[in-house]
Amino acid sequence: MSGWVKCKLCPRECQLPPGHRGDCRVRINYEGRLISLVYGKPVSANARDPVEKKPVYHFLPGTRCVSIATVGCNLHCKFCQNHTISQVNPEDLEPFDLPPEQVVAAARRHQCPSIAYTYSEPIVFFEYTRDTQALAHQQGIKNILVTAGYINEAPLIELCRHADAANLDLKAFSNDYYRELCAGTLEPVLKALELMVRLGVWVEVTNLIVPTLNDDMEMISRMCDWIAEKLGPEVPLHFSRFSPMYQLTQLPPTPADTLVRARETALSRGLKHVYVGNILVPGGGDTICPDCGKIVIARRGYAITAMKLEDGACGSCGRKIAGVWK
Repeated sequence: MSGWVKCKLCPRECQLPPGHRGDCRVRINYEGRLISLVYGKPVSANARDPVEKKPVYHFLPGTRCVSIATVGCNLHCKFCQNHTISQVNPEDLEPFDLPPEQVVAAARRHQCPSIAYTYSEPIVFFEYTRDTQALAHQQGIKNILVTAGYINEAPLIELCRHADAANLDLKAFSNDYYRELCAGTLEPVLKALELMVRLGVWVEVTNLIVPTLNDDMEMISRMCDWIAEKLGPEVPLHFSRFSPMYQLTQLPPTPADTLVRARETALSRGLKHVYVGNILVPGGGDTICPDCGKIVIARRGYAITAMKLEDGACGSCGRKIAGVWK
């Protein structure tokens, strides 16, 4: 078909006639070329986010990062906490003019050792993320992808060339859940996780537990078994509390005891570092040495209250703790 283009960025592979946008809202067929409507135009930027907010707990803990996000997403989660930017069109919000050079300059100015591509979905602002990452590495600044991982292999490999860490949001270990709640599928996300680990990106996983929808402990057990086998038992897993919002306001917040049970289940399946987020529970944010059981990093919310880590090892028994500490 004359003038049509096919976007190969994510599994949707939208086929677009001239003038039409992809499902993500931010990529358009302009005169037979696929272009981004959001390059260098974030709608959210924060100069000094704690890395623990991403959340990444085993990557430069206690440091700050510059965070950026544009509008758009290639998933449509009914529970999205950032739906006011992820589920809108570029013309709906007034963006900043912030090209890659200025993002990197902001990181240097604020003495942030990393930049996080976050809040919405860095996959859909792919070119902006890619170019900013490359410039950041030239300046000795690291990059953190906060993503749902709904991406094809070739562009993911390109993104990972300059990615140092990632938190990937694994919505549930169920294809039906992805289809019904997120308008996506599970398999590409699992492939993305395996590929990122294989390419040497430091990966942490977040699972938002939504009451009645993905809080089944049997499914959580299967997810944990898969993580342990395919990614490794040292990969941190964060269970996050759901709060009613967007299209799921009829559901209650996740009970604390559900999150605690999920953490206990994950530990029983062999995962070494399991956390509870979006709610304060005793020990839910602490990094524990898998050998001696001592607290290596104590946290309250995003704040570190004590650290007994010496050259990447437990200060009590010397066991190496997986992560990027310098």
